[in-house]
Amino acid sequence: MAHTEVAAREEVSALARGLAVLRTLADAAGPLSNRELAERTGIPKATVSRLAATLQSAGFLRQASDDRYALGAAALHLGNAYLRSFDFRQQARLHLAELAEAAGANVHLGVRDGLDIVLIDTLRPRTALILSRMDVGSRMAIATSAVGRAWLAALAPDQRAQLLQELRAASGAQWAQVQERLDAALAEHARVGYCTSFGEWHQDINALGFSLRGPRGELYGVSVGGPAYLLPRELMLEKIAPRVLQVQKAIEREAGLA
Repeated sequence: MAHTEVAAREEVSALARGLAVLRTLADAAGPLSNRELAERTGIPKATVSRLAATLQSAGFLRQASDDRYALGAAALHLGNAYLRSFDFRQQARLHLAELAEAAGANVHLGVRDGLDIVLIDTLRPRTALILSRMDVGSRMAIATSAVGRAWLAALAPDQRAQLLQELRAASGAQWAQVQERLDAALAEHARVGYCTSFGEWHQDINALGFSLRGPRGELYGVSVGGPAYLLPRELMLEKIAPRVLQVQKAIEREAGLA
């Protein structure tokens, strides 16, 4: 029995290490070698080599000509299966596309992953040239992005308190400054129904963030924003914010939540 328990623990450890390799490659700007994977994950190089070989044989990794690894087609299959589970994404998409056109801004739909909001859909206006590096799978920090703050504000009090504790632990010596901005964002959300980030998440980006509840009670965040020179503060607050609130109500009404 003891041998079985030890083996089970070893299997879980191996799975966790394999997932760490996949996550590291997903976050990397390009393919990585075994040595680079070992350095970034803290896993011994010999173990990384075995994990990479196993993942490659299962189709989750592919090997480039220089022996570096990138994600394989099986990883894409999982990602697509994950996105297909969000029926609400398709339900909200028409409204979000109309919002992108009306605002002349990029609109992103996301869910929480750790201390970030990870994007599961992104829409860009056809009538305005707004370039963006943000796409499905990109991340926005909860503490500094408008969408993250709005997601935080929409949580139940006990869930919000738990997430704030996690943000505090991650912020370290910077917590006092982070807390001050979060408190202001929570007050802003209570007052107007959305959160703002003017040059905080990125110095050249202005954005509004709001939350959406899905039909099963799941919580999403939406970011509406773009370059500050095209979307100045006054335009965001006076023209785009009212439209944001209209879209939020329309989507939740269709979901039977309003």
